[in-house]
Amino acid sequence: MPAAATASKPIFQGCGSANTKNMNDHVYKLIELTGTSTTSVEDAVEKAIKRAHRTIKNLCWFQVVETRGAINKGKVDHWQVTIKVGFTVEG
Repeated sequence: MPAAATASKPIFQGCGSANTKNMNDHVYKLIELTGTSTTSVEDAVEKAIKRAHRTIKNLCWFQVVETRGAINKGKVDHWQVTIKVGFTVEG
């Protein structure tokens, strides 16, 4: 299967649920978030996921969409990382 076809498929079936029948039994939603950090790309991703976790149930996976940052006096001042986050929709 081409890489483009697999990139949009969820990588965690049922997102860790012990009662998962199979992936066809679920509906997934994707949202886009941008995390920021003065420390690292990873920290920016963690901050975005941690914040989303406070209000969204069943977070499953993420995909980095874009990485950018600001420069100040020749050094990285901060990072901005945009991610797509997938979660199961309860129903």
